[in-house]
Amino acid sequence: MGQQATPARSARLGKAVGQEPTAVSGAVLLLPGGEEVSARRPSPVQATALLRSVGRRLARAGRADGLVVHPVHYRYRGWNGSEAHLAADASWAADEVQRRYGDITVCLVGQDMGGRAALRAGGHETVNSVVALAPWLPEDDVAAPDEPVKQLAGRRVLIVHGTNDERTDPELSFRLAARAKKANREVCRFEVHTDGHGLHAYREEVVCLVADFAMGALFGRPLSRPVEDALAAPPPIGLRMPLAAGFGRSLRKRQGLVRG
Repeated sequence: MGQQATPARSARLGKAVGQEPTAVSGAVLLLPGGEEVSARRPSPVQATALLRSVGRRLARAGRADGLVVHPVHYRYRGWNGSEAHLAADASWAADEVQRRYGDITVCLVGQDMGGRAALRAGGHETVNSVVALAPWLPEDDVAAPDEPVKQLAGRRVLIVHGTNDERTDPELSFRLAARAKKANREVCRFEVHTDGHGLHAYREEVVCLVADFAMGALFGRPLSRPVEDALAAPPPIGLRMPLAAGFGRSLRKRQGLVRG
């Protein structure tokens, strides 16, 4: 009896967060973290508490505007070098959103290795904005090309990083943001002082910041003053913008945001 071929793995969209709107006009794709190298299947529960909170907040805030929020389930746990599996799966997910809902705009929101995937896949034709939370980025290597940024031209980009992150180097995300800013003024980066990789200490502030940014990018809602200032400021000011404690308290009432 011949050996059966192993079926090819496929990425998939997870169930929509919250109640899916009747008419969809925009989408957020949640990209969880991963590993540098791994051919194992991802855990069924990939998303961190932060990413889940972001998803719930956005689903509530954007329902009236027709926003749908989907987590992305990768084929593999690892980035896997030049295969860049997580970025490829993020691009597939943007294609799938277009197939399901038609010609709508997409915001990619990723954390850790998912942040790298969001940045790399940001050039997809449906994507108009990217959020990278404590993104995992490769160390500088003179023998390897820099992490690409040209694909981010024409997109609005937010990077958030804790200054005490011991897993992903915040200086690397600053350097990437600085290179991206040269070609695209719509790039900003916030630093969360004393917070670590999971951004646990200021999770509420980070969730409000992401919601404010994504709703502005997808639906043209007014941005908060700190985000406007960060986008407008020249480097390095707009790329080392401190995230203030209590950010978002005044936004929740204005934007209909509720605690997630």
